[in-house]
Amino acid sequence: MVARTIVGAHYGWKDWLAQRVTAVLMALYTALLLGIALFEGGIDHATWMALFAHPVFRSATLLFGLALLWHAWIGMRDIWMDYIKPAGLRLTLEVLTVIVLVAYAAWLVEVLWGPGR
Repeated sequence: MVARTIVGAHYGWKDWLAQRVTAVLMALYTALLLGIALFEGGIDHATWMALFAHPVFRSATLLFGLALLWHAWIGMRDIWMDYIKPAGLRLTLEVLTVIVLVAYAAWLVEVLWGPGR
């Protein structure tokens, strides 16, 4: 019997679906911003401040940011798994990627709901 070694980005339908769902969420948020810009005749500072005064818009922005970070994680993990063969280096790059993405998530929450809000 031949032992089958699975390497690379073979996580199946869950990651495929996660990539598509996060892409749709990001596209919807982008369409929302474009719609607001068209409706308002552009987005100036006053409009921007009014948008972020509403918790619903801040929540939508948080959802967009988290979708972006999850999308980035799946993509970067697959790149590391496909092109970085030494396991130690691949693990190091994956851990560094997670640290950076978690830091971005914390920064996003700080910007949206921090003391300056």
